[in-house]
Amino acid sequence: MKYEVLLPDSYFHIYNCGNNKENIFIQEKNYAYFLTLMDKHISSVCFILAYCLLKNHFHLLIKTKENIEAKKISQSFSNLFNAYSKSINKAYNRTGSLFKDRFSRIKIENETYLKNIIVYIHTNPVHHGFIKGFETYKHSSYKAMLSNKETKLLRDYVLRLFEDKANFIYTHQFKQTVINNLITLE
Repeated sequence: MKYEVLLPDSYFHIYNCGNNKENIFIQEKNYAYFLTLMDKHISSVCFILAYCLLKNHFHLLIKTKENIEAKKISQSFSNLFNAYSKSINKAYNRTGSLFKDRFSRIKIENETYLKNIIVYIHTNPVHHGFIKGFETYKHSSYKAMLSNKETKLLRDYVLRLFEDKANFIYTHQFKQTVINNLITLE
C-alpha cells in the first residue's frame, strides 16, 4: 500500500487501530498518556484540529505546519507511535506490534470534507457503539471545542469553519440523529 506523504501546510486525517483488533488503550491513564506523547512528539510539526481515542483505534485531524520537511513530519509521528507502543508493551508485559500497520493518512483537499471529518471524528464512538451520545465521550476533542479553558487545539479556527459554536453543535447533533435513525432501521 502506498502512503500519502505528510506534506507541510496541509490537512490530514490520521488513524490507526490495534493489531489483531486488540485494544490500544487498556486503562484510563493510557488515553492521557497518549495525549501527552502527542504534545511531546508532534506539536512542533502540526496543529491538532480534532481527535478521538477509542479503546481499539484512534482518529486525529491535523494541519501540518509550514516550512517543515515532510521527512521530519513523518518521523515525528513515527516517534509518537513507537514511544506509545513501547510504553504499553512494557507496562502490560506484551511483545510485538501494538498497531495494525503503519498509520493511515488521508489528505484533506477541501473545506467541506474538512468539516465532515471533524464531525465524523467526534461522532465515531457512537458509530462504533461505544456510547449512545458523543457529547459525553471523554476521549475526544468535542468538549474542549465548547469549553473556554485553554487548549492546544485550533479551537477558534474549527469553530469558524462551522461559522460559530451554535452551528458546530447543531451539525454534530444532526449527524447524531442520522446515526440513531440508521441504528433504529437495523
